[in-house]
Amino acid sequence: MALPPEPQLLRARGFRDVIVRTATDRPWSQYFCCTLAARCDYVGRNPVATKRVIRAMLKAAELCASEPEGAARPLVDGGFVDSYEYALQTLNDNPYAHWRDYDAEDTVRFYALRQHEVAVIKKSPQRIIADGTDFRFFDELKRELKA
Repeated sequence: MALPPEPQLLRARGFRDVIVRTATDRPWSQYFCCTLAARCDYVGRNPVATKRVIRAMLKAAELCASEPEGAARPLVDGGFVDSYEYALQTLNDNPYAHWRDYDAEDTVRFYALRQHEVAVIKKSPQRIIADGTDFRFFDELKRELKA
C-alpha cells in the first residue's frame, strides 16, 4: 500500500504548524534538496551510463516542473502514492524547475557544514568536497540541457 507524501499525511492527521519548509524557507530553499550518489569505481567504468542516469533525473525534474498534472498520474498508477491530489500537490510545492539556478558544490558545502557543526560528520565541508564529489557530468548536462 502506498502512502501520501509526508506533509500531506501530517496535515490529514491534524498537524498544522510547520517549523521549517525547506522548499520555500531560506536558507534551505537556495540549495538542492536531493543528490545523486555513485561509487567512484562505477562512474570510472561506466561514464556513459552515469551521464545517462543524471540526464534522466534532470529531464524528470523538468517534466515535474512543466507538466505536474501529467507527472502525478504515473505516481498513482504505479502505486507510489495513493492520491492523485497529494501527488499533484507535492509536484506543485517543490521547486523542480530551479535545478539550473542552484550550485551543486555550494549545496554540498552548506549541508556538510550543518552536519559538521552538530558533529554528525567529522570531515570538514572542504574535505567532503575534495574527496567525495565530481560535478563534471552535472556541469556538462547543465550546459547541454540549457533552456
